[in-house]
Amino acid sequence: MKLVSDILIVIVALLHLYFLYLEMFLWDKPRGMKSFRMTEEFAKQSKSLAMNQGLYNGFLAAGLIWGLFAGDAVKIFFLSCVIIAGIFGAYTVSKRIFYIQAVPAILALVILLVF
Repeated sequence: MKLVSDILIVIVALLHLYFLYLEMFLWDKPRGMKSFRMTEEFAKQSKSLAMNQGLYNGFLAAGLIWGLFAGDAVKIFFLSCVIIAGIFGAYTVSKRIFYIQAVPAILALVILLVF
């Protein structure tokens, strides 16, 4: 089951690298605006905030990848960070964030802890 947990962690890390790409490079492009359901005006006004947000997603991805080599404590910490961020995003922005961000991390964490 360690392999399953590690595969899920890689998937979560890849998702966060994709979030980084969307937020840092595509925020004010058609794909970014469609993904985040925003207007061109809002995208232009919030671009620097999104770039900062994207950087944080990159740090989460880096931590998860590091955890694959460093051990379970690092994996647990970064998966917990992702889950908290997903819950907070669902509460403050959109419930979709919970399903896209938190649920995969919850599955990885449960498998890591139970098996």
